[in-house]
Amino acid sequence: MTAYPAWTPASRPGIIPLHPLSFGTILGRSFAALRQNPRVLLGFALVVQTAAYLLVIVAAGTIGILAFTRLDTVAAGSEDFDQIMAGSIALTILAGFALGLAAGAIGVIVQGVVVTEVAHAAVAEKLTLRALWQQLKPSVWRLIGYTFLLALVVATAIAIVGGAVIAVGIAVPPLGIGLGLVVLLAAVPLTLWLSTKLLLAPAAIILERATIRGAIARSWMLIRGRFWPALGIIVVLGLIFGTIAQVVSIPFALLSSGLTTIIAPTGSPDVAALTATIVTLLLSQAVTLLIQAVAVVVQSTATSIIYIDCRMRREGLDLDLLAYVEKRDAGATGLGDPYLQGIGRAFARPMPVPPGYAPAPSPYAYDPRHAASVAGPGAPAGAARPPYPYPAQQPYPAQQPYPAQQPYPAQQPYPAQQPYPAQPPQAAPPASGPPHAPAPPAAPAAPAAAPAPPPATSGPAAPPTRWVAPGDDEGGT
Repeated sequence: MTAYPAWTPASRPGIIPLHPLSFGTILGRSFAALRQNPRVLLGFALVVQTAAYLLVIVAAGTIGILAFTRLDTVAAGSEDFDQIMAGSIALTILAGFALGLAAGAIGVIVQGVVVTEVAHAAVAEKLTLRALWQQLKPSVWRLIGYTFLLALVVATAIAIVGGAVIAVGIAVPPLGIGLGLVVLLAAVPLTLWLSTKLLLAPAAIILERATIRGAIARSWMLIRGRFWPALGIIVVLGLIFGTIAQVVSIPFALLSSGLTTIIAPTGSPDVAALTATIVTLLLSQAVTLLIQAVAVVVQSTATSIIYIDCRMRREGLDLDLLAYVEKRDAGATGLGDPYLQGIGRAFARPMPVPPGYAPAPSPYAYDPRHAASVAGPGAPAGAARPPYPYPAQQPYPAQQPYPAQQPYPAQQPYPAQQPYPAQPPQAAPPASGPPHAPAPPAAPAAPAAAPAPPPATSGPAAPPTRWVAPGDDEGGT
């Protein structure tokens, strides 16, 4: 019996095609993860955003109240009053900065969950929130440390530059104003440039288990050659969600103003007008939190897709992902993480083939799945293939000329055809009457004279010819 291989269904499609992506594909598929797993991603992001918002509001409000209530114990205008006021303001600012860092750390966890989900959704895998957290857990502290380091560097730069501008403004006010405008104008492109160059660092920390320094170096290297598409996607998404937030805030502002006018037409504030304002403000904040949660998920999805696209272009990650999907759908178990394969590998993608032209596959084409076997036994998975020693081509031997053709012998003429012998006359049919004896047979005709022999020539003698009667199929026999 002949054993046939088992039928394997087609691989399940992920949220992105497994090949280098265009600008429009990345921008359009940035919303795909939110549609695929909304309960995990949107629900988790909304809960975390709400918790962080309430934490900042409650904690900052409590610290501010406790700090400024001390002013009631001293007389206004005294030296102690000014010192307590300055201390209260400084304490409130520091508390707000610390709470902002805490809220940012919580937001980074949301980004890590989204990046992990998108990495699995690219190969058509859908995990629960618990499974996503188990994969993110080993890298969460490095991710938070990277966020704190980035915030510290930004705060230090702002303090140094701002202090210098303020000092110049105190000494020479016009020069300080001009310098401040120049710094503000230069800060916009510098911020966009640095944020784009460091865009892929969180994804490298999560998916590659990289250190903070290694993640910064990886992001700097991977984004090279894809800087402008990545910057365009970040700017477009920021404009989209900024516009949505502004458009949504307008109806709530009109609603608050209308309710206040209806409840208190004379303009005197009362409890009802205050209640209407608070309710409208809470509704506006709830909608704003929802928009922010969606924005965090979509922007984190875009960052993950840009990371995957950069690795597919530079390191051939799409081949590793395709191999992983094929083996998984064929029933293989214990497969390794495809995102940990080929990190830092040099990959040259072949040139595109024109339509209608299909060259034969080369037996020496590079395949990262067989890098070890191509590079030699014991070579690492990302080892480069050694050059193949092609032998020098031997020249073809000189072609020998054909020998001169011998002339054919002269053709002998055919002998003249002899005339047909005269046919004897046909006997007339017997007349009607009594029978009579049959007539004697006619004498046979004399045989024809033999043809004269052809004249002697120097060439070979022609074969003799023999006359054949018409209709004789066997040559007279």
